[in-house]
Amino acid sequence: MPMYEYSCKSCNYHFELRQKFSDPPASSCPECGSEVEKLISSTSFSLKGDGWFKSEYCPKSEAPKPAGCASGGCCCA
Repeated sequence: MPMYEYSCKSCNYHFELRQKFSDPPASSCPECGSEVEKLISSTSFSLKGDGWFKSEYCPKSEAPKPAGCASGGCCCA
């Protein structure tokens, strides 16, 4: 389940909740009961490298590429 970060509009209390996608968002602060807003936070992972499309998915073919394909890249149609 994903973690969501909230901030209280009144007392600025920051908290996190583990919620299902189908759960309604939090509406009140656990500290003072005021209205809260959902924050946008950075992810805990990042995707690096060439990626699966270039390294595993894309076929390595010596056949001529159709017009419009990027040079040096893969053109899977």
